[in-house]
Amino acid sequence: PVANEEEEKIIAEVEEKEVQIYKGNDRPIAVMLDNNINAMPQAGLLEADLVYEIIVEGGETRLMALFKGVDVERIGPVRSARHYFLDYALENDAIYVHYGWSPQAQSDISSLGVDNINGIYESESAFWRVDDKYAPHNAVTSTKDILEIADRKGYRVDKEKDNVLNYVVAEVNLEDGKIADDVVIPYSDYNEVEYIYDEDLKEYVRYSRGEKQVDWNSGETITTKNIIIEKAENWTLNDGSGKGRQTLDNVTTLEGYYITNGKVIEITCEKESRSGQTVYKDLEGNEINVNDGKTFIQICPISADITFTNESDSEG
Repeated sequence: PVANEEEEKIIAEVEEKEVQIYKGNDRPIAVMLDNNINAMPQAGLLEADLVYEIIVEGGETRLMALFKGVDVERIGPVRSARHYFLDYALENDAIYVHYGWSPQAQSDISSLGVDNINGIYESESAFWRVDDKYAPHNAVTSTKDILEIADRKGYRVDKEKDNVLNYVVAEVNLEDGKIADDVVIPYSDYNEVEYIYDEDLKEYVRYSRGEKQVDWNSGETITTKNIIIEKAENWTLNDGSGKGRQTLDNVTTLEGYYITNGKVIEITCEKESRSGQTVYKDLEGNEINVNDGKTFIQICPISADITFTNESDSEG
């Protein structure tokens, strides 16, 4: 009976706890971040609850960082919009922030009615260029400036959608998963993302192009509790620009992985419309629970040779 009482007490304590990530009624802000080597380190990845990384032209990637109810004095470098990032701003009910846009993104922002802020058309006090990086890799902003512009434009600032991810308080340990101490995701020949599991932190340390990623503002290491990988077909647009801009086949069911606490399972990622929320399911068709913490969603080329390494095996 005593053991049962203790178990009931623990269950009650867990049920009383609230998920800390992405909580509250603030509408998320989604900011396009430069991921060129000349843009590193970026500011804002530390405070973002959710970050998407997707291929763009030339084998590069861009990041879209989502902020909710936080005050960040410097976010950037901010870069231009790409049309398929809008799908993830919409499914998160976010105000979309960028500095410039591709013709496709400009057209889709208009046709889809995306609440957006284009830094090119804002004052230099709201989007400013810094001296320690060079253009176009040096435009920055802040959450305070973004919210002031949103207020001026009459944008809604309270959320209307539930979280895309099913965050839970109880620890998710993927008991049936495979070991994933070291995760490598190649986006192109020269652009590779790596996550190395830190057992003490119970989080993954993020690397890009072989360099550990740190925060531009504080120098702190960028870590994440969760990683979701989606494999999507991308190809070059035949738009006559010669710029090699990409498009993405993402409104469909994609194969992917969920990684947390040193383990990985295979999942499916189902998206039925551009504004529809992606549903992440295990291979038995159940929506997955996600640990309460930061998540990086890596939408990578379908041909990417993703590897998961067991560090103890490699050392032995």
